[in-house]
Amino acid sequence: MSVAQVFEKFEQNFNADAAQGLDLVFQFDIEDDKTYHLVINDGTCKMHEGANDDPSVTLIMNSETLNGIVSGETDGMQAFMAGQLRAEGDMMLATKLGELFNVG
Repeated sequence: MSVAQVFEKFEQNFNADAAQGLDLVFQFDIEDDKTYHLVINDGTCKMHEGANDDPSVTLIMNSETLNGIVSGETDGMQAFMAGQLRAEGDMMLATKLGELFNVG
């Protein structure tokens, strides 16, 4: 699956109920591809290509790690512990991704 397809899947599997009242930006810096960010605002989710000026949290990984996490083959916390995934900003928000998106 291409990186762009992965982010389309994020939008399709968005859990609007879990995002009520939230105003967040998840940025994904894909080392061997592009940077994308997801803007979550009170139950809506919009994907954008490129960097955001003020992301809530930035997740840095390669496309293989991204695919593994989205498919459920790779546990995000294990990827983090193994150094395959780095986070900048509010680390606790990264743990909310599972609630906001029904991936895997």
